[in-house]
Amino acid sequence: MESFYTIQGEGFHQGRAAYFIRLGGCDVGCFWCDVKESWDAGKHPRISVEDIVARAKEHPGRLAVITGGEPLLHDLSTLTTKLKEAGFETNIETSGSSPLSGSWDWICLSPKKFKAPVPEMVPFANELKVVILNKHDFTWAETYASQVNETCKLYLQPEWDKAAEMTPLIVDYIKAHPQWELSLQVHKYIDVP
Repeated sequence: MESFYTIQGEGFHQGRAAYFIRLGGCDVGCFWCDVKESWDAGKHPRISVEDIVARAKEHPGRLAVITGGEPLLHDLSTLTTKLKEAGFETNIETSGSSPLSGSWDWICLSPKKFKAPVPEMVPFANELKVVILNKHDFTWAETYASQVNETCKLYLQPEWDKAAEMTPLIVDYIKAHPQWELSLQVHKYIDVP
């Protein structure tokens, strides 16, 4: 769908220079999604892996973040291999609703109620990032926190349009459950892509 050089705005790698590669196609359908134009893969041109990597290499940062849509609707083996050969660290942001493919340095699993992760995906998460839209989402978060590996970083992130309402609740929750950390969409606060 698009690619751009910016900073990672959320989660464990927040603040780092990153080249984002947003792939078209999503079958999860979060009503609050901020990139709904990514859902229909057919609306976006197919670009060769070589061209994607060449564009990424034009920038000095060597963190590549593959996102979507739902990036795991695609076989990402060739793309991640070529990015690694070009010296990139490979990160993925995924709902985990499709089987894992590719070679990853960091997997951010963000499970969605609209289409839950496939069970075999969950143990591979380096980071669990749960979007909090309402109070019931804390229970959803704990469901997946109990399934990830013991080194997985745990983040709660307010849904952007509900941030004013949910952030204080998240702060209180983290104070009571200190295994969790707060993730904010810093890129939206500073108005960068």
